[in-house]
Amino acid sequence: MLSASDFMALSLRDRIQTLYREGTFIVAIRYYSYKVNLYLLKDYYVEVFYNHKLDKIEKIELLPTSHTRVKFYTDQISLPQNLFE
Repeated sequence: MLSASDFMALSLRDRIQTLYREGTFIVAIRYYSYKVNLYLLKDYYVEVFYNHKLDKIEKIELLPTSHTRVKFYTDQISLPQNLFE
């Protein structure tokens, strides 16, 4: 099983391929100039930041559960309570 730290050690291209092969799309939000897609991969959540003006994925990060951006997700879906412990 690919741990979160092993996933983040991959190149951007390999992270993209891994997410699209093994991840489960959860929801998309708009965040500033990005469309952010939230994926579940194994037992952790991953955000994909897509810049539609540049037509490219700019970054892929683990979901920071203490960030205020989480509210955008929880307004649309229920995330597991243990995620915030």
